[in-house]
Amino acid sequence: MFDELSAKLNATLRNLTGRGILTEDAVKEGLREIRRILLEADVSFDLTRDFLERVQARAVGVSALTDVRPGHQLVKIVYDELVVMLGEKQAPIVHATVPPTVILLVGLQGSGKTTTAGKLARRLRTEQKAPFMVAADVYRPAAIDQLQTLGRQIDVGVHGDTGSKDVVKIVRDGLVAAGKARARTVLVDTAGRLQIDDEMMGELKRLKAAVSPHEILLVADGMTGQDAVRIAQGFHDALGITGVILTKMDGDARGGAALSIYGVTHAPIKYIGVGEKLDALEPFHPDRLAGRILQQGDILSLVEKAQGAVDEKEAERLAKKVTSKKGLDLQDFLGAMRQMQKMGPLKNVLGLLPGMNPAMLQAANVDDKKMKQVEAIVLSMTPKERANPDLINGQRRLRIAKGSGRSVQEVNTLLAQFKQMQKLMKTVGKTGGVGGLKLPFGRGPFPG
Repeated sequence: MFDELSAKLNATLRNLTGRGILTEDAVKEGLREIRRILLEADVSFDLTRDFLERVQARAVGVSALTDVRPGHQLVKIVYDELVVMLGEKQAPIVHATVPPTVILLVGLQGSGKTTTAGKLARRLRTEQKAPFMVAADVYRPAAIDQLQTLGRQIDVGVHGDTGSKDVVKIVRDGLVAAGKARARTVLVDTAGRLQIDDEMMGELKRLKAAVSPHEILLVADGMTGQDAVRIAQGFHDALGITGVILTKMDGDARGGAALSIYGVTHAPIKYIGVGEKLDALEPFHPDRLAGRILQQGDILSLVEKAQGAVDEKEAERLAKKVTSKKGLDLQDFLGAMRQMQKMGPLKNVLGLLPGMNPAMLQAANVDDKKMKQVEAIVLSMTPKERANPDLINGQRRLRIAKGSGRSVQEVNTLLAQFKQMQKLMKTVGKTGGVGGLKLPFGRGPFPG
């Protein structure tokens, strides 16, 4: 996400921060380069112009603070203005004081509305908001079946009526069903339509008038760039959308839609889709995303991911075991690795660390398949072998290799690196430091 934009923008800012004295000509040159980068990222021309005018106005007195290098002051100004461009602050879903909260999901065909409905319902369920879904797409074949399948996967009720084409009636009946299910939030999955299709937009207007939704969220494909902005403007003019969910952001290296959509519509981005799985929907935080773009990391999101994935009791048990005489065994390692996998793709997790840039991630050659391969090797061991890897002789290594479908060399490498990790953990447990040991991260089968 934003790899291309981030790499180019940070290269320009590094060039400016490396100078001891930041002249007016240097600032103008840097801003011209930033202008080119933003336009290449598909940010709208008007927003780019306004953004640079604000940065330049604030950069006039950039040498006023003697305690901070002028280049670093400029980076702070760019960060602040990126936050403004992205919407300034997080805009959570506004829940009704008297349930249920009705959320209308609208957008083009193929933008990912139905999948997003499932993702949002799953998130609301974890937040104790008791979601319920209504299948209001009566035009796309199997749309109702798809939503019902998603509902079963996340254990959320779904109302659908394959025998009716009256969308208003279906949604009204769905609200009655949601009331019986004691739902606190109702997600209405509508049919995809073009913002210029008057007849289909008229259907949405009638639906809005009939059920008075508390939120109208546009689901837009983030990879369409300026098209997403034009689509958002069309839906906003017709319906008055209250927010946007940008999908497929994990595949958008440019980021023009995210940087433009709020400035054009003033409808806040509420969530972003960052993957295909049902847990790949993140709340949109303008300040955190600006930090990611400028490679300052996003520790808060990293902590939230860890809190959602890590079992506290298991973490406490592992912490005690690290400092014990016996130390961690391979069964403990397997459990820790599985909790790590719950946080999502390793590349995405590493991308939240400060200073981590696209080039570093590329060089690290992060491959989530390696974690599965390591898991297969450990699962091919007996419980006694996991508890005491010293039992594993040549014959056992051959059996483990055959059982996991990996080579004997991979099994040997894993066991050698696990011993190195055990020593490291014991040193950390005793001294709080790494004791000069070289970390095994990023080499061999061990996922760093």
